[in-house]
Amino acid sequence: MMQATLRETLRFEGIGLHTGARAAVEVRPARAGEGIVFAVGAARFPATVDYVVDTSRATVLGYDGATVSTTEHLLSALFAMGVTNAEVAVDGPEIPVRDGSAAEFVAAIAQCGLEPQSAQRAVLDLQTACWVRSGDRMIAAFPSAEFRIRFVADFPPPIGTQYFDGAIDAQQYPGEVSAARTFAYLHEVEALWARGLGRGGSLENALVFTADGPMQPLRWPDEAVRHKVLDLVGDLALVGAWPHCEILAVKSGHQLHAEMARALRAQLRVPSV
Repeated sequence: MMQATLRETLRFEGIGLHTGARAAVEVRPARAGEGIVFAVGAARFPATVDYVVDTSRATVLGYDGATVSTTEHLLSALFAMGVTNAEVAVDGPEIPVRDGSAAEFVAAIAQCGLEPQSAQRAVLDLQTACWVRSGDRMIAAFPSAEFRIRFVADFPPPIGTQYFDGAIDAQQYPGEVSAARTFAYLHEVEALWARGLGRGGSLENALVFTADGPMQPLRWPDEAVRHKVLDLVGDLALVGAWPHCEILAVKSGHQLHAEMARALRAQLRVPSV
């Protein structure tokens, strides 16, 4: 697997899902070996789990007082589509949410195209299984020749229990995962608004469920679990290497995703014998 960057700069504008503030991001080509690096004001920091500062409602990265929230959708698209080197320059507190999925990021990457680079992509060849858990939530990783995710999601009605099983790569991800939108229950959205949170959420950028079902047409009957997979891919991008492992996730969220990324990154740092 070779490293690659973008052929040209991509720009996305919009609002932040959680703050409602205007935001813009430019994803710029970068040299081989630089990795994905965030530029927020004067601060620059790599997109690795070492720089996670919050996982309560989204994955927030930061360094030296500068932070950027809701990184998971953009990182999911870059990671799955094979972009290993890029500078992500952010103007605003969050990555723009766009339609609540990674579809627009993926479409732009596909249209722009990748520039292959003459260096091997960092790969994690997992040697032994590892897992993290919290109560009835769990993620386990097993050695595998491919990057594959099995995800069990279990939500109150009307979503219920959903299951996803699929390989993650640039061929499968665009059609099977990237367009799955972030989602919430209407009563949760109303509670967030009452607390001054979730200010950017709307029916244009989030899939909202009432007791009777979704308020918008579903893109898949199991769109909710597919979005959970989208988030997990973005959070595992923070390992800093392509994982040759099979992931089994049960009811997990950003906090457990970050814990798994730390566990996998720790194995990446162990010298091979």
